[in-house]
Amino acid sequence: MEVRSRRLVLLATALCLLPLLLQLPGSLGIGFGVSALVVMALSWRQPMPSLLRIALGIGGILAVFAIAPGVGRDTACAVLAAMLALKPAETFSLRDGRSLVGFALFAPFATFLLDQGPLSLALSLAAVVLALLALQQLARDQAGVQPPAGASWWSSSTGVLRLLALGLPLALAAFWLFPRLPSPLWGLPDRVVARPGLSDNMTPGGFLDLLNDDSPAARVQFFGATPASEQMYWRGPVLWDFDGQTWHQIKGLQRVPAAELRPSQTRWDYEIALEATDREQLIALDLPTQVPEGAAISIDFSVYAPNPLNNVTRWRMQSAVPIAAEPDLFRDLRQRALALPQGFNPRTLALGRQWRQDAGNDGQGRSDNAIVNRAMAWIRRDFAYTLNVPLAGRNEVDDFLFKRQEGYCEHFSSSFVVLMRAAGIPARVVTGYAGGYRNPIGGYWLVLHSSAHAWAEVWLPGRGWVRVDPTAAVAPERVYDTLADRQPGRIGNFTGLVPMFNASDWMRRGWNDFVLGYNAQRQQRLLDPFGMDNLGTRGLIIIFTFIAGLALAWMAWLIARGERERDPLLRAWRRLGARYVHIGQGRFTHEPAQAWAERAGADVPKAGQSLRSLSQRFSDARYDRLRTSHASEQLRALLRDIEAHRP
Repeated sequence: MEVRSRRLVLLATALCLLPLLLQLPGSLGIGFGVSALVVMALSWRQPMPSLLRIALGIGGILAVFAIAPGVGRDTACAVLAAMLALKPAETFSLRDGRSLVGFALFAPFATFLLDQGPLSLALSLAAVVLALLALQQLARDQAGVQPPAGASWWSSSTGVLRLLALGLPLALAAFWLFPRLPSPLWGLPDRVVARPGLSDNMTPGGFLDLLNDDSPAARVQFFGATPASEQMYWRGPVLWDFDGQTWHQIKGLQRVPAAELRPSQTRWDYEIALEATDREQLIALDLPTQVPEGAAISIDFSVYAPNPLNNVTRWRMQSAVPIAAEPDLFRDLRQRALALPQGFNPRTLALGRQWRQDAGNDGQGRSDNAIVNRAMAWIRRDFAYTLNVPLAGRNEVDDFLFKRQEGYCEHFSSSFVVLMRAAGIPARVVTGYAGGYRNPIGGYWLVLHSSAHAWAEVWLPGRGWVRVDPTAAVAPERVYDTLADRQPGRIGNFTGLVPMFNASDWMRRGWNDFVLGYNAQRQQRLLDPFGMDNLGTRGLIIIFTFIAGLALAWMAWLIARGERERDPLLRAWRRLGARYVHIGQGRFTHEPAQAWAERAGADVPKAGQSLRSLSQRFSDARYDRLRTSHASEQLRALLRDIEAHRP
C-alpha cells in the first residue's frame, strides 16, 4: 500500500473510532484512543508480533468487563472499539486497507446505539466521507491511476461528495415519509452501565455524582401560567421501604391506580421532554393530575411510561397544588409508611417516641403537625448544608442528627422520615428534581441532573400526603437552582459563555423535537398544515413513492449529466455533427474535422464554405492556436456560430 493511501486509511479509521469513544466510559474511551495511536505508531514500519496483538486484545476485553461487568449494547460497542484500535497492526496491503475501512465503518453506526445527538451525527458523517475517500484512493492504487500532480483535496473529494448528493434526497424522503411503526419490531439489549438519572433506591451519599452532573434531564415548556421556582418540584420515584441503610420503592405499586386527589385551582399545563433513562419512570410537576394516553399515575402519584425511555420522549401533562392527596390511607400502606428496621438508629427512635409523648395524640392532626414543625425548627436552627460528608455508617440517621448535623438532601430527607416514623407519623421519601433554569431563547425551562433532590412527605389527617422539604429550610439556594451562581454556562463570576450555552441548548432542543422525537404519531400529522389530516399508512406510502420517484429521477439526471462531455466546444461540435447525420453526411469516428468538412461541404454546396470555415476555427481552438488577447471572445463567437449553423 502506498504511504499516502495508508495515511488516509489510518486517518479514516481514527475518525470512525472517535464518535464511539466519546460514548464510552471515560477511562475506556481514553484508554482505547491512546492504544489506537500507539498501535498505529508501533506497526508503521513492520507488523506487531502476534503474541503482543493477542495480549492487547485480551487486555482490552478484560478492561471492558472490569469497568462494565455484564453483557449489553454498551459493552458490545466497547469491545468493538477495542478490536478496532488493534486492527491497524495488521494493515499493510490494499486488501488489508479495504478490510480496515470496512471494519471501521461499523464504529459510527454502533455509536447510534448509544447516542443520537447532533455531535455524534456530524462526526459520523465526516468519518463516512473520509472512509469513502480512502476507498477511492485504494481503488486508484489498484488501477495504477493517480490524481494529477498538485491536485487539491477538494478536487479529489468531489466524486465522493457527488455520490452522497445522489443518495441524500432519497434518504431524506425515507426518513420523513416512509411509514413508521408505532413500536419497534425488535428490541436492543439494555445497557450494563446505567444512564445518569434517578433510581428506584436511595442510599444517603449516593446522589453525589448526580449532583455534579450538569447534563440535561428534561426540558419543560409551560402553556399559560408558570409556577414560581420554589414550587418546581419534579416528582420521580417514591421510596417507602427502609432497611437501615437504603430506601426502596415498593415493587408493583405502579400498577395500582392513583389515589384520591383533590386539586386546588392553582394548576399548570406543560409539556416535558425527557432525556433517555432506560427506565419506565417519568417525572412530573408535583402533583400530577393528567398524563397522556399510555402513561399512568400510580397510587403514590408517581408517573410511569408503558415502555423504558430509550430515546428522548415528550409528554403533555397537567399538575395542581393539592388540597388533599390520599386523605384516606390504606391500612397496608400506613403500616409500610410507619415501618422501621430493628437494631438501627436507637437515639432517633427514642427521640421520636419522646416527641410523641410530649405532643400527645389528638387524632385531628394538630399533634402531628406540631411534631413536624418542631423537627423543622430544630433543623433550621442547628443544621448546615454541605456535600463534604463521610461515608454512611450503620446508624447513619443517629450520626447525622446528633453528631454531624451536616449533609445534603439525601441525609435530610432520610433522617426526617425516620424521625417522623419513630413519632408515629406515616412518612416516605420522594426523589426527583427541584427548580430549573429558564432559557431566554425559546422560553422553556431546563432541568439538569445536578438539580436532583430528595424531600419528605408526611401523612396528616384530613390533608393526606403533605410535602415537607427539610433541606430547603437550611439551604434553599441549593434546592431551587435558579440563583445566578448556578446559572448554566457561568464560570465563577464570568458570564460570557451563558449566551453560547443558551443558544447551543436551544439548538439541541430543536434537534430533539424535530429529529429524535419524530415518531409514528408525528409522522401521521406531518402534512396537517396543508390540510391533509391523519394521512394514514396508505397515504404515506403514496407520497413516499412519489417523492422517491423524484429522488431517483434526480439521481439519474445527475449520473447522466456526469457522463456528458465537459468541454463546451466539443459538445457544440458534436451537436453540429448530429445535424449532418440527419442528411446522411455524418462524420466518421476516425475522420478529422477538416477532412469531414471538405467531404460534407462538397455534397452540400450551400453550407460548404461556412462549414469549412467553422472546422478551421474549431481546429485552431482545440489545438490552442488562439494566442491573441481576445482568445476568449473568439471562443464565444465560435460557439455562437457553431450553434447557429444549419446544413
